[in-house]
Amino acid sequence: MSFYQHHVFFCTNQREDGAECCAKFNAKAMRDYAKKRCKELGIHEAGKVRINNAGCLNRCSEGPVIVVYPEGVWYSYVDREDIDDIIEQHLVGGQPVKRLQI
Repeated sequence: MSFYQHHVFFCTNQREDGAECCAKFNAKAMRDYAKKRCKELGIHEAGKVRINNAGCLNRCSEGPVIVVYPEGVWYSYVDREDIDDIIEQHLVGGQPVKRLQI
């Protein structure tokens, strides 16, 4: 059994050469928003949900990306509404958000 029910990794990588990267899509702010929202919902704690940074997840062309473990579900997102859907449907409701999966 995993220490967390869901462990979410946000790629926040910034490429020095100006190439495509998740940082260009405000990934750190979106990660911060997800963490804040999970805390507000009371699910950001041991045994529940953990939101973390990740370096490059090597899916730059599909970015910005996050991956949710232990399921290994990959998502791309555009805005806070997408993050809210992932939190509410997947992290709380247990159902992956098909429209955002990659």
